Amino acid sequence: MKEKTARLLVFIVAYNAEQTIESVLRRIPESLADSYDVDVLIIDDSSKDETFQRSELVKRTGEIPFKITVLYNPVNQGYGGNQKIGFYYAVEQGYDWVALVHGDGQYAPECLPELLMPLAVGDADAVFGSRMLRRRDAIRGGMPIYKFIGNTVLTFCQNLLLRSKLSEFHSGYRLYSVDALRRIPFQLNSNDFHFDTEIIIQFLFAGLRIKELPIPTFYGDEICHVNGMRYAFDVVRETMVARLQPLHIFYEAKYDCAPERALSVEDCPSNVLFRRALLSMEMPAGTRVLLVGGAPAGFVRDLEVCGCLVERCGGGEFACSEWDGSPFEVIYLLEDSGMAENPTELMKKLKQVCRFSPGVQVCVTSANIGFFLSRLSLLCGRFGYSRRGITNLHSAHFFTLRSVRKFFTQNGFEIEEVVGLPVPWSVVFDSDVLRRLCDKMHCGLIRLSKSLFAFQFIIRLKAPTTLEYLLLSAEEISGKKAEEIGKEGVAL
Repeated sequence: MKEKTARLLVFIVAYNAEQTIESVLRRIPESLADSYDVDVLIIDDSSKDETFQRSELVKRTGEIPFKITVLYNPVNQGYGGNQKIGFYYAVEQGYDWVALVHGDGQYAPECLPELLMPLAVGDADAVFGSRMLRRRDAIRGGMPIYKFIGNTVLTFCQNLLLRSKLSEFHSGYRLYSVDALRRIPFQLNSNDFHFDTEIIIQFLFAGLRIKELPIPTFYGDEICHVNGMRYAFDVVRETMVARLQPLHIFYEAKYDCAPERALSVEDCPSNVLFRRALLSMEMPAGTRVLLVGGAPAGFVRDLEVCGCLVERCGGGEFACSEWDGSPFEVIYLLEDSGMAENPTELMKKLKQVCRFSPGVQVCVTSANIGFFLSRLSLLCGRFGYSRRGITNLHSAHFFTLRSVRKFFTQNGFEIEEVVGLPVPWSVVFDSDVLRRLCDKMHCGLIRLSKSLFAFQFIIRLKAPTTLEYLLLSAEEISGKKAEEIGKEGVAL
């Protein structure tokens, strides 16, 4: 009995390709059938010529040694929309791999066996045929100079922003593992040509492996349907939005495909900055510290190395009976402490813990809803939530610098210091030079206006001396004084 082979779908996107579609089908190597169970899917995206008829007639001749399915979109779905349908077909039909080929013959089907090898041996989750690995060949193959320059410049910018090392972002010759496609929300991508950029970003964010192999460049008489300027704008815009996604300033569901570990409190931008700023405070060995909320493990270790006695509790457990009356000297309200979800309840708990510890230092982090990017978004009519960050998905209350000051002072806390934190540029750039430059510029802006340019606040507070504590103190000191009077026998 023959061992079951991997299933390959050769997916041909076609639009007005009646002159080339038959040639493309005949150029698919018959040797593929020796190693794989191969099917061919052609989706005609509502062509204005006889692409569908020509494809169907070639299928009926039986001269192509593969099973062929020809579909026709009654409404044009666009280049990206057509890919979505084909990839969904591959997922639903249970194929192992899908190879994207263009019906205009620009990408050589003869390269399929070589491009399939990294997928077959498990070395990649996607394989891209790159025309730019051998740049001279791209020019020799007829790539127009303006496209060569545009491709090079756009790819350089995208690599810089996305921390990738691809030779080309704009090749349409791609092979995907269907299992990898199941792990990304490709159905949320654009129907336009920059779908190709969006799916690369999703693969990068999901930690999936992309391998590039050189392919020949061929430009014939095919008609280019891409508006170059609009395409470049869309590509740059999507790359910038994706680059800001890890900062949690903006949120796009289609780019929310990173492994769960990327959302740990250790990597949360506010906690990275919080840790850096708070460790600059001088705390003598033996200082009792209470951490409320999601505390980064590195921050806890650093405190313990300094000799601090650290206690931890979740935001929902804050002020439970085991903490009542404990003489904490420093309290940190960290990520998920409840400041954004229910600040009024948090204040009740904080007062409960502080009522017997006058003068305890309290440090709290607060997102700045007045951050200039948030203001610009509102000005443009956009208000979005992010996974974490200024307006995270779980937030119910937002604060400006003025409102967060008022919240604490109205409850009797004395504000000793407000530190404005910049965007964690290390999340954006790999280059130390760019990081330092952006950090210095941002810190300079924060010095001009914390309320406008601070990404995050750290607020150092002094707890109020409560009436409960004053009454208790008065009773204790009165008792001691009364004993002294009794011992001394003071005459009336």
